[in-house]
Amino acid sequence: MQTNLAPQYQGTPEGQEAEAILRSCVHCGFCTATCPTYQLLGDELDGPRGRIYLIKQVLEGTPAGPGTQLHLDRCLTCRNCETTCPSGVEYGRLLDIGRGIVEQQVPRPAMQRAARTLLREVLPRGWIFKPAMKAGQWLRPALPAALRAKVARPASPGQWPAARHARTMLLLDGCVQPAMAPNINAATARVLDALGIGLAVAPKAGCCGAIRYHLNDQAGGLDDMRRNIDAWWPLVEAGAEAIVMTSSGCGVTVKEYGHLLRHDAAYAAKAARISALTRDVSEVLCDLQAELVDRVGERNAAGPGHKVAFHPPCTLQHGQQIRGKVEGLLRAMGVDVRLCADSHLCCGSSGTYSLLQPELSTQLRDRKLAALQATGAGEIVSANIGCQSHLQGGTATPVGHWIELLDRLLRQPRQARQERKPAAQAAA
Repeated sequence: MQTNLAPQYQGTPEGQEAEAILRSCVHCGFCTATCPTYQLLGDELDGPRGRIYLIKQVLEGTPAGPGTQLHLDRCLTCRNCETTCPSGVEYGRLLDIGRGIVEQQVPRPAMQRAARTLLREVLPRGWIFKPAMKAGQWLRPALPAALRAKVARPASPGQWPAARHARTMLLLDGCVQPAMAPNINAATARVLDALGIGLAVAPKAGCCGAIRYHLNDQAGGLDDMRRNIDAWWPLVEAGAEAIVMTSSGCGVTVKEYGHLLRHDAAYAAKAARISALTRDVSEVLCDLQAELVDRVGERNAAGPGHKVAFHPPCTLQHGQQIRGKVEGLLRAMGVDVRLCADSHLCCGSSGTYSLLQPELSTQLRDRKLAALQATGAGEIVSANIGCQSHLQGGTATPVGHWIELLDRLLRQPRQARQERKPAAQAAA
């Protein structure tokens, strides 16, 4: 794609990066076929190729308007288009650049500004969000249905194991996850504890930076990233083996710290080191699969006929390019894991998207739930708190994190597991 950047963008880091991305696009349109918003709306400008043209025009000096902003806002940033692009176009990076420029050019209506400011200021701050969620849970029965669907039911965090291992990894506690699903990180700590690995949480680490960054407060998002690096660095220097992510949305962001802070002289080297150490929990456990199988048993410890539908989040399968690891781990434990039709498509959560684009988000959620329920599974698991909460808001079928299922399998009495294996073998 030929480009002619406007003078104000020539020579800038954002302009140079955007130009390189634009030049890699060959207009083939393969991305359009896998774009969820294009499938719903049928508008070329609500697909990746159309949005690329809009960003190109803005970078070449064409003033942006509310229509440009709307089409960019409607993008889920699911990055499915990157997976299907034969030219390797880094669409997600281009979108962030384009959104940041358009945000500066197009004033938003007062209600939009207020909503985005509220999300940017409340969600990343656990000390605000946690009591707000508790209040919502207390009032949940009286809330309107649409709002009630966004409020997670109260849940127990479970017991966090005491530190007792020489091997140590770091865990990002996150911002909204501890309030909405506190058992996820505790379950992760118990699973790794059973395998001889301790998890440490840096108290001053918080939001990964994705919320602010993707709401076009990119400076604020980078500040969140620097704070996390500062919080983790002493523990990294002390020998932490990895930084474990239980939310794939956080994982894909932290893995990009090195890129996003590459021009920051004070943080570039540290950010690159942090990104290199960051691993999704499925990546960590795949290296320990043999021991997990030995502990759980090769037969279905979840019980005969127990079917689980796995929804792979976009941030896991498209953002981090991790596919098959979760399914492989659970199947090795004897769980009957089902993937639904079109499992590559987004569920509509996408961070704050479900709050800012509720109509499109709900349509995508209902499509996804229909496909998941068609698998006949009695339980749905995922790998991202946003997907879990969004899906649970539209179904009575239990939706949880796959690590919680693995934790349940490990905590079953060993005698019961040993008895089930010979019985299953005799039946075979």
